[in-house]
Order: sequence, then C-alpha cells, then structure tokens
Amino acid sequence: MGWNLLMNGLHIRRVVLDKDASSYALTRQILAGLPGVPVHSSGLDPHLFDGEPGKETLHLQHYKGDFLKPCPGTREYICCGYQILNLAANCPLDCSYCILQSYFVNQPSLRVFVNLEEQLPDVLQVIDSQPGRIFRVGTGEFTDSLALDPMTHWSDMLLPQFSRRKNAILELKTKTTRISRVLASGYRDRIILSWSLNGPWISAKEEKGAASIEKRVEAARQCQSEGFILGFHFDPLVPYPGWRDDYARTVELLDRRIDPGRIIWISMGSFRFMPALKPIIRRRHPTSGVLNGEFIIGLDGKMRYFKPIRIELYHVIRHLLEAWHPDLGLYLCMESDEVWRSSMGWSPKTSSGLREYLDQRVVKFFNGTGQPA
Repeated sequence: MGWNLLMNGLHIRRVVLDKDASSYALTRQILAGLPGVPVHSSGLDPHLFDGEPGKETLHLQHYKGDFLKPCPGTREYICCGYQILNLAANCPLDCSYCILQSYFVNQPSLRVFVNLEEQLPDVLQVIDSQPGRIFRVGTGEFTDSLALDPMTHWSDMLLPQFSRRKNAILELKTKTTRISRVLASGYRDRIILSWSLNGPWISAKEEKGAASIEKRVEAARQCQSEGFILGFHFDPLVPYPGWRDDYARTVELLDRRIDPGRIIWISMGSFRFMPALKPIIRRRHPTSGVLNGEFIIGLDGKMRYFKPIRIELYHVIRHLLEAWHPDLGLYLCMESDEVWRSSMGWSPKTSSGLREYLDQRVVKFFNGTGQPA
C-alpha cells in the first residue's frame, strides 16, 4: 500500500527520481519535505503503480532544454510576445479543458526541473544582455505558477532576481490560493500576481482541484493589499446557458474586492484545443460540458468556436469590465485582427503591435527604479 501525502492540498503518493537529478539542492529540499513518500528510480514506469493518476507522481528531472522560451504562438493570430520560464511540466490541478492533457499524454506525472537554480544565471544573462527590451516572463504556461510553490519554493528563488531587473517583469499565474511564500518574500517590485478566472459555474464544474472564484479573488485582494500589482485572465471563456449572468457575477465580485487602478492587464481567450484533446476529455471527464459548443478548425489547426460566438463572448465580457473601470489593459489572446476590431473596437493589428501595447502597460505601472508606479 502506497503512501499519500496531503500538503497544502498537494497529494504526492510517490517520487520518481532521475539519476542525474539526485545531486541538486532542489531535489534534496523537495525530498526532505516528503518524509515517508517512496522514492523510485526513473527506470520504473510511474503508470504501473496501482493505477494511480500521474498527478500523484512527482518526477524530479534534470531538464536539458532552454529554460526561457517564447510563447508558442502562431503567425495566423496576434500573439502577445510572452516569454515562458519553463520550471515544470504538468499541473496538480485537473481542469477538464486543460490542453496539457494532450501535450503530456505519455508523461502524465508532475515533472519538476530541479536544475533551475543552475540554469537561472543563463536566463538572467539573456535578459541583461538586452537592456533596451522589456521581457514579460511567466511561469504558468506548462504548470500552475503557485500550485507547487509550498514544495518547490520557486518564489524564493525567482522573486529576488526579477525584482531587481529594470527591463523585466515576472508574472505568476495561478488558480490557487497558495500565496504564503510570495507574501512572506518581501519582494514586490516588477512582480505581477495573476489569477485565471471564469464564471462560477465553470469553476465549480470544470476546474477540479482549483480554488473557487471567490477564494481566488480574496487571495488576489490580500496580495494587492500587500503591495502587489495584479493581472487577471478570463481564459478559456465558454458559452453555456446563463453564461452572461454568471460572468457578470465574477466581475461584480472583482468590483467588491479589488482596486481596478492596480491591475496591469486582463486578457480574454475563448476555449480552443487541438483535436486530439477531444477524446481525452470524453474519457477523463465524461460529465464535462466544455465540448458542447459549435466548433470549427482554426487557421492554427485548433478547434475554435465559430467567429460570431467568439466575438459575442469578448464583446460581452469587455463591456462588463469596462463598466467597472475604463483602463484595465484589456487584450485578446491568440485572435485575428478582424475579431479584435469587431469585439474590442480597436486592434493592435500585429503581434508586434500587441507587444508594444503590453510593454507600455509595464512602463506605466513600474517606473525606472523598478518600484510600482
């Protein structure tokens, strides 16, 4: 019978340790925090353990790729020019719509790259070598930025480094309330804490393991009161019966809890996915309703809602948010110039135009000393 560790909501039943990952300080730190959890060599297939889901298996790896990479956007749609700091692969949350289910179908375990500290100087050198460029860096592309932080202490390592750099910001995006380490860090400069939001119905039905919308907003309120600049991401937007009223409830909650003048940006994106994800959702989440829409194959090969549906989604959410505050840095994630103009009333026209728009938001919120403006 295996062990099960419940730590800040993290269920770790076993650790798989690669041979070349054993010598790192992060490995020792993580293992010290998992007393009694069995550690297996990487030669053992984590799929074979009692049929347990991969999200209960922590795989400690030496990552051999580049830790800093551009967001994998496509030329067919306007991309924001985000840079991804690749800390891990997969997420302990289990949202029905998560695209990582198809990305990591053959490696479903929680993979943590324990050589981050060794490679971080190279990442910072890339940033420092281009002082005239603004680097918007995030860690939430292939994992949740804070879900594993109680165990990995990534924030302890990253916040001091990014806080002192005048040409970069670090955005930590999450659906959790695991904010204790970032609050205790004392670092606020050039650090953005962001939450993915949705309608309360989607949160309750489709976002297994994530905090409720109310708890996310309360965590955001606490971080804002402690001096952090905030971001929010309404992605993926999903149309369902009553969606207009449901999303209005989320915006009303923001209105009650959050100072809109301290929000650097809010993105919107509709549900989109590679076709290979559809059977995975059907198998893993048989009661999910996220596939109940009208989809077409987009220019990037992903399934997307018909254009009029996407435009309506963005138009409605945009007006809800602009009625709350007129300057929230609203933008669309991976959409065309036509959809921008139809739903937002303007367009950055190109990916470089959107990058410039978001870089200007960084300049507006952080002055030349790195302090919040």
